[in-house]
Parts: sequence; C-alpha cells; structure tokens
Amino acid sequence: MSDTNLSKTPAAATAGGSGVAKDAVPAVDPRLLVREEGLAGYWTDFKRKMRSGELGSVPVVVGLIIIWAIFQSMDSAFLSAENLSNLSVYIVGTGLISVGIVFVLLLGEIDLSVGSVSGLASAVFAVLAVNNGVNEWLAVLAALATGAVIGALHGFFFAKIGVPAFVVTLAGLLAWNGLMLKVLGTTGTINLKRDGLVGTLSNHTFSDISVAYGTAAVAVGVFFVTQFLGARRRTAAGVPARPVSEIIVRTALLAVLAFGAAYMLNQYRGMPLALLIFLVVLVGLDFLLRRTSYGRKVFALGGNTEAARRAGINVEFVRISVFSIAGTMAAFGGLMIASRILAANQGAGTGNLLMEAIAAAVIGGTSLFGGRGNVWSALLGMLVIGSIANGMALLGIAAAIQYMITGAVLLAAVVIDSVSRRTQRSAGRG
Repeated sequence: MSDTNLSKTPAAATAGGSGVAKDAVPAVDPRLLVREEGLAGYWTDFKRKMRSGELGSVPVVVGLIIIWAIFQSMDSAFLSAENLSNLSVYIVGTGLISVGIVFVLLLGEIDLSVGSVSGLASAVFAVLAVNNGVNEWLAVLAALATGAVIGALHGFFFAKIGVPAFVVTLAGLLAWNGLMLKVLGTTGTINLKRDGLVGTLSNHTFSDISVAYGTAAVAVGVFFVTQFLGARRRTAAGVPARPVSEIIVRTALLAVLAFGAAYMLNQYRGMPLALLIFLVVLVGLDFLLRRTSYGRKVFALGGNTEAARRAGINVEFVRISVFSIAGTMAAFGGLMIASRILAANQGAGTGNLLMEAIAAAVIGGTSLFGGRGNVWSALLGMLVIGSIANGMALLGIAAAIQYMITGAVLLAAVVIDSVSRRTQRSAGRG
C-alpha cells in the first residue's frame, strides 16, 4: 500500500490534517461552557449537581431557613437581636468540639470520647487555676495539652495497634469521665471568675460597633482576595477558573450575610468574643484542610486508605494527628462551655453534648462515610441544633420533644447523605 493510500484511510481523514475528525466536537470542560452561557448555564449546572447528588450545603441551609421561619411565626422574639446574640454564644462550645469531630469523620471514623475529654479539660483548668493558683494562661495551655495528648493516645491505639476507633474512644468516654470526677474531688464543682481569662471568653462583648463591622469587612475582603488570586493562578495554569463577575457576585452575597449579622449583633450588645474566636478557628482550620498538603492527605485517607498508602502518605501519622486535633478541639470546647456557665462540675461533658457535637457535623454536611465535608459544617449544624433548642425554650416546649426533633433532623441528614452518595455512584461520580 502506498503512502498516498495510507493518508486516505478513515482514521486519517481529518480536517486540514490536524488529527481531528471532520465532524468531531472538541472536548471542552463543562465548567467553561456553564460560564459562557451566563445565568442559564449556572441554573443548568445547578440542576445537574442536584440530579447527580452533589447537594453540598443546600439541604441544611434550606432547613435552617424553614426552622427560623417557623419559630419566628410562633414567637416574634426568636429573630430579635438579643436572642440571636445569645444563640451565637451558645453554639460556640459544642461547635468547637464538633469541628474536631469533622476531622475524624473525614477519615470515615468516629470519636465517642470528645464529651468526656471536654469535661476533663475544664476540670484540669479549674483545679490548676482556682484551687492551686496557677497562672490562668498556663492552666489553659495545660488543659489544651491534655486534650491533645489524649487524642494522640487514641490515635496511637487506632493507627499503630489496630484497635477500632469506635472501641478505643468508647473506652475513653468512660475512662476520662472517671478521671474528671477524680480530678474534681469531693467538692464536685469549682466556680470560675467572670472577669478571669476563661470567664471572659463567653461573657465579654465588644460594644464598639466598629468591631462587628470591621470583622465583616475583613471577612469579605479576605474572601475576595483569595478568590481573585486563586482564579488568576488557575488561569495562568490553563485550567478553568471563575470569572471576575462571578467572584464579585459571590463576594456581594457574603457581604450581605456578614454585614447583616454585624448589624443584628450591634443592635444588642455588639460582637461577642466567643463568636469571634469561633470564626477565627473555623477560618484557620478551613485553610489547613483545603489549602495545605496535610488537608489533602486527610481527604485522601477518607476516600481510599489503601490508595493513599500506596501514594506514599504516612497513614499512621495522619490518623494520630487527626485524633489529636479532635482532642484539642474537645478541650477548647470544654473551656468555652465552662466559661459560659462559669463553672467546672461533675456534669461537664455528659448528657447530650456528645450527640450534639456529632449531629452538628453530620447535619452540617460532613459525610459519615469519610472523604467529604468541611469545618463550616460544624457552624451550620450547630445553628440548626441551637435554633431548635432555643426556639423550643422560647415556646416552653419540653426537652423530650426537642430531643425527638433533633433526632429526626439527624436521621434526615444521614438519609440525605446516603442517598446523595448512591446517586453520585449511579452518575459515575462517587
């Protein structure tokens, strides 16, 4: 066969000899097509994501709006500045514990000890600072170190010895609660000073309106800069990136939420220190998870542990460090709860605290099956749980009903997560 005949084979019959078939449609990233179509394209992409199970935070945001609308219709005080300010402080302690749970859930594991660890940390602080006169800063560091070491110990037994995380942390739930009772001694309760270091955390409010508005401005500014610079890097690398117009719209939406929240807080007493600390922690840990190699390793382990191991990831180190982070956040949350009630007592870390922390992470959108979620799930989930508790308290509804409703919301969140994963697998994306 001659060279001329070879050039006329069907595989080589291309337009202009470019190697592309005459009637072929070049592959284009669907994200580029979406942005070229404008609003209609975004709406089409949104529907595609819903059909394929990529729900994101949509269910919890819709649920939160419905909850707020229902309680506001039943009691006009629900969305008052005072009530929302109190709610923002109430969710911080459990929310911090829930952030640690998010890290563990991303591995596809669970930590049942965080409630007991939070109670033990508050007891350690109170005994050192109040009973023994240790400097409060040192006592706080000792309490946080207690949580970190306990978490690392759990991680060691799980990662090195091979004991299931459920069993290790269940043992910790009992053991650390017992140690907390031992540390507190016969008195059972140690009161904290309102004007002390820990007491101030939940009881101080910045009355200057510039603090709340300044926090909102910084949040909006940082969001725009990071989104804009990220888009520039993606464009320079030749990969799809959000256009400036979309970034501006997203920033505007965040600005409405941020300045709206700041306005409401300033209508009462101003920016609570506890809420400011919670937001700073969320931003910092969100950066750790989404912008660092360590965070990518955490997600990789949650997606497929064996694949992560073969890729060269130190699985044992990541597991131990994640449980240590969970322990540290449990201790931090315990200090914030002690700050809110101004006491460390034998009931610390017990009751429904553990279930609320886990429920908040799951309700907020973190998957129980690992590999999907973010630290903002803790904030969204706690807003749901806190709103239910707060609204029912305003209406004088019994706690038993509150538990049943919260349980139903948790079940709904898990069902949505399960259905979402199955839908993604069906769509070839899971």
